[in-house]
Amino acid sequence: MFDHITLPNGLRVVGEKLGHVRSCTVGVWVKVGSMNEAPKENGLSHFIEHMVFKGTKNRSARDIAEEMDMVGGQLNAFTSKECTCYYAKVTDDALELAVDILADLALRPVFDEKELNKERGVVLEEISMVEDTPEDLVHELLSDAQYDGSLRFPILGPAKSIRQYSREDMVRYWEKHYVPENMVLAIAGNYDWDELLELVDKYFDSFPNQRTQDEAPFVPQHFVSGRKARNKDAEQLHICLGYPGVESNHDDIYPLSILNNALGGGMSSRLFQRIREELGMAYSVYTYPSSYRGVGSFNVYVGTNPENGETVIRELKEQLALFLEKGMTEKEFKSAKAQLRGGFLLGLESSSGRMQSLGRRMLLFDSITSPEETIAKIDAVTMESVMELAQRLLRTQPSAAIVGKDAQKYLEYIGG
Repeated sequence: MFDHITLPNGLRVVGEKLGHVRSCTVGVWVKVGSMNEAPKENGLSHFIEHMVFKGTKNRSARDIAEEMDMVGGQLNAFTSKECTCYYAKVTDDALELAVDILADLALRPVFDEKELNKERGVVLEEISMVEDTPEDLVHELLSDAQYDGSLRFPILGPAKSIRQYSREDMVRYWEKHYVPENMVLAIAGNYDWDELLELVDKYFDSFPNQRTQDEAPFVPQHFVSGRKARNKDAEQLHICLGYPGVESNHDDIYPLSILNNALGGGMSSRLFQRIREELGMAYSVYTYPSSYRGVGSFNVYVGTNPENGETVIRELKEQLALFLEKGMTEKEFKSAKAQLRGGFLLGLESSSGRMQSLGRRMLLFDSITSPEETIAKIDAVTMESVMELAQRLLRTQPSAAIVGKDAQKYLEYIGG
């Protein structure tokens, strides 16, 4: 059973009560991420997520940390391509503090100039960590290769831009996006709805920013079969292939998830069994789908010794071709479907997981899907629908990204 209200100022509040727990997870969601950025703004969504923790009008950075620790709670945030989320998990008797602190972070940051310059260094170190971690870098490179719009942009932004952003740049961007119509407060756990609304009225009573213009029109993103390589003096060769996927909020998400589990989503999957277990040519090999508004991708990753690079690429292509030619077995289908169903049901036991599902869906689609609806959609997937989707996606020319020694030459083995 869900609670939901849109307040007069446009802020949406949504909740799912779990009476059997003594905790609750509450999050403030903002529809802003790297996908919303212009090239000259790339990295600002994530930079702001860092900066709000450095002090608000009511609290210093130390106050924020100490007050949450005093109630044994957890406070964190993340930025994705489509949104930013600030969230706290606390015992139910500490809910007011959680709402208070989250309101401070989202609505009352000070963006202190001295703290900004210090945090700039932290973000630059984070960018350097990605550069120094080839397995992370290859996925960034793949995004750059397979999309033609702002989905190409890294969430962290380019180091050159981070070095140049001023406080004025940050405040201007925050004022534009942190408006009530662009935000959702989501909660899951043990709470009283009327009491929660009183807290929201108390702490989210005054928004410093108001929408002064209509929301920018959605710019469609498209999948492209690009190729990128980055030479790195690394022990392993990191290989990613990217195929078209499924846009978010589409029912094909469910057969795609089953396809993912069968091909590379677990230890019993085809690619894991063939490349790691039978050939012993990789420690890490997996597939994963990414879905966004209007577009998606289905990606394959493997890390291997450069000496085995050509063989591994050939095996990836052969296994995908064999899957399309022979299809999946009944055993594979049942196992992959059971993984999806079980993983979803296990996730329901976490108030954090429920809050994230609830908040993201309300923010991006202004709707709620019950667990019963999701299970029904999973149960309705047939082997035929999975294979039909596989034929449509995997026969497309893939995008590719490779990081490692002499990375460029391995692109030739992928073919065109």
